[in-house]
Amino acid sequence: MIINPSIFRDYDIRAVAGKELDEEGVAKIAKAIFQVFKPKSIQVGHDMRITSPAYHKVFVETMLNLGVDVTDLGLVSTDMLYFASGTYPEDFALTISASHNPPEYNGMKMVKKGAIAVSGDSGIYQIRDLAISDKNLDITPVARGNLTQRNIMTDWINHLLTFVDLKVMKPFRVVSDTGNGMAGYFMPALEEKLPWDVSHLFYELDGTFPNHVPSPIEEKNRLDCINKVKDTEADFGIVFDGDGDRVFMIDEKGRTLTGTIMTAMIAENILQKNPGSTILYNAIVGRIVPEIIKKYRGRSERVRVGHTLIKEAMRRTNAEFCGEHSGHYYFKQNFFADSAIIAALLVAELMSAKNKKLSELYDEYDKYKSSEEINFEVKDKEAVMKKIEQEYKSSAVSVDWLDGVSIWFKGYWFNVRPSNTEPLLRLNVEADNSFLLEEKIKELVDKIESLGGKEKI
Repeated sequence: MIINPSIFRDYDIRAVAGKELDEEGVAKIAKAIFQVFKPKSIQVGHDMRITSPAYHKVFVETMLNLGVDVTDLGLVSTDMLYFASGTYPEDFALTISASHNPPEYNGMKMVKKGAIAVSGDSGIYQIRDLAISDKNLDITPVARGNLTQRNIMTDWINHLLTFVDLKVMKPFRVVSDTGNGMAGYFMPALEEKLPWDVSHLFYELDGTFPNHVPSPIEEKNRLDCINKVKDTEADFGIVFDGDGDRVFMIDEKGRTLTGTIMTAMIAENILQKNPGSTILYNAIVGRIVPEIIKKYRGRSERVRVGHTLIKEAMRRTNAEFCGEHSGHYYFKQNFFADSAIIAALLVAELMSAKNKKLSELYDEYDKYKSSEEINFEVKDKEAVMKKIEQEYKSSAVSVDWLDGVSIWFKGYWFNVRPSNTEPLLRLNVEADNSFLLEEKIKELVDKIESLGGKEKI
């Protein structure tokens, strides 16, 4: 049996299949999940990775042998799993997936009934400790669990369409790159309902990812879509990650919308429909977002990075929406869970309602200039952040420690925060103009390196 303890992360489980997790390990994790959460019923799905069918089969069989009733969802994207958890009655839901990781990886994402996230603080590390222990987790159930099948595609597509008014939606020409991942499973069914003319890139489900790794946060993995948008003179492009829950949009000029710009657009759309509602945004999102929320008379709150923290904050504030810089977008009417395609639909609806090209909207929201996230390998993350605060606080307008350290000045601000899963510090910078941005990026990179950090390329 192979289970590397390091595969258990704050938000999910991700492992190099066969080297860090094997089928026996999957069975042990299933038994540990049973011990921690005691589900009487569970929904289980999987993605298109090469090892997913085998891992899925082992997980399902283990749960049945523990007396748990299993509903097999078959192929699902992660946001489909969240929808299933919020819609149907089972106690627990899990998908075999490793998100946007390279093909040799696999893992698990899990939620409690109602799409309530399971995190390091709410069960993942308890699962780890049981799974890697010598404790015998076998039990003799009263009876073997029942196995049923459920195809959620029709319900899922109908759910998506509740977020937009198809009578408003224009007949856009769209390039959609699903990266041989799970968005390629549901997008054809959705496209039948939309007035879009969609050019497909890499819709074939293929866990070897023969075209590019489905991680659209990296520019090289968006280039196929960018080039296709330009070549075909499409209205916009959409690029999904491997498990279909993250999206980046491309305007007709080939520019990628940042998470900040998309958050601002979606916030405007939602506030037009739900005046006075609460909109959240994470600590790395830029200044245009709270400005737009204020302009459209919404209530805003800045929150920490991380999907579990965001979902908890949304429930606490009853927020309609939260946007993250990383391409995750969360919706109250989606059980406070994230969905890539809902985000893209809302941007397209805003384009339609305002009768503007995506580039025109981009230019409206591109008020400030921001860096990409810059990562540094650092031994003592806390010490470096405190030294940065000491160096800058005397000349700063304000300093906060909501998530790492954010330091604000008249013409720029920056955040340095620790990774939850790696020995890394992450730097984000935003400034009033490109010249000041480049100056401050260089200054801050030099500063972090002088404090012992090594930029990770």
